[in-house]
Amino acid sequence: MPSSRRFTLSLSCPDRVGIVAAVSGFVAGHKGWILEANHHADELAQRFFMRQEIQADSLPFDVAGFRAAFAPIAGEFGMDWRISDSGVKKRVVILVSKQEHCLYDLLARWQSKELDIEIPCVISNHDTFRGFVEWHGIPFHHVPVHAENKPAAYAEVQRLFDESHGDTMVLARYMQILSPELCRDYPGRIINIHHSFLPSFVGARPYHQAYERGVKLIGATCHYVTEELDQGPIIEQDVIRIDHSDAPEDMVRYGKDIEKTVLARGLRYHLEDRVITHGNKTVVFR
Repeated sequence: MPSSRRFTLSLSCPDRVGIVAAVSGFVAGHKGWILEANHHADELAQRFFMRQEIQADSLPFDVAGFRAAFAPIAGEFGMDWRISDSGVKKRVVILVSKQEHCLYDLLARWQSKELDIEIPCVISNHDTFRGFVEWHGIPFHHVPVHAENKPAAYAEVQRLFDESHGDTMVLARYMQILSPELCRDYPGRIINIHHSFLPSFVGARPYHQAYERGVKLIGATCHYVTEELDQGPIIEQDVIRIDHSDAPEDMVRYGKDIEKTVLARGLRYHLEDRVITHGNKTVVFR
């Protein structure tokens, strides 16, 4: 029986004839077994997007060997590309403030192996969840953030992330605005859950904003963090219907269920290399 280990190749490039043939021919030429293939051509942007999962042990090389062998094809087509190995667990650093629902959900999915990841640490600007996190055997770092210490605090967050060899930073209702330097240093590696169906109701207290507007649908948005607040590329969204009888407190309660579900889905798509960004848009091969 073949192993479950997979290499995932994801790429985008200017659209032209021969891309699929070149990539598939490369894999076939090395006796590779393609398990899943997804393609999308954006006619307006004239750009092509591709994701392939390949049986790892069907190829004669490891990831480093794949990179070296595939580089000439990538250069010929002007590809932005990456290759990942499912045998190497992604390392996810979680940031949280004082709302627990997204943190609890992610740790439950991690503990049950639904999210097959490493969580090297949790960072918080409050000490509230130290006991809960450490009970799971995960290091907890309290990094207070206030108006006078933000540069030093975010430098410490960056140090902890780098020291733990983090691949992805997840803002699990981390109620702080990251520094521009952090956003610039980790493009496409910081994921946020915003308690609103963006681009509506950005910033703080979106459920109260929605209540004032009398909306009939509220939602949540999982997106990549950029320097512009709540404007990064969107990975996943969902909504729930409400009516005139729902107070802001009801919306907050309903929203918590959507937030944790949307964050978990968006994070999974990211970890499985199903998300390819181009500008401020994403292609998500679900």
